[in-house]
Amino acid sequence: MLLIETFRKPGNNEMMENLLVGLMTQKEIEEFAERIRIVRLLKKGIGQHTIAEKLHVGVATVSRGAKEIKMGKFKTV
Repeated sequence: MLLIETFRKPGNNEMMENLLVGLMTQKEIEEFAERIRIVRLLKKGIGQHTIAEKLHVGVATVSRGAKEIKMGKFKTV
C-alpha cells in the first residue's frame, strides 16, 4: 500500500508533520488523533460510554475502535 510505504520511509518528526499537513486537513488530523486516543483508552480498560462522554464523541465511534481491537488490531497503539 502506498500510504504504508510512505509512512515507513526514514525521516524525522518534522518530515512526518509536513506529510500529514500536506495530505490532510486540520480536521482530519484531529479526527485521526482522536481515534488513537479512543483506542488507547479502550486498551486501558475504560468503558465505551465513559470514553464517549470524556471525548465528546458518539458511542458508535468508540465501538468501532473496540471492534477493531477484538479483531486483533492496534497491538502497538
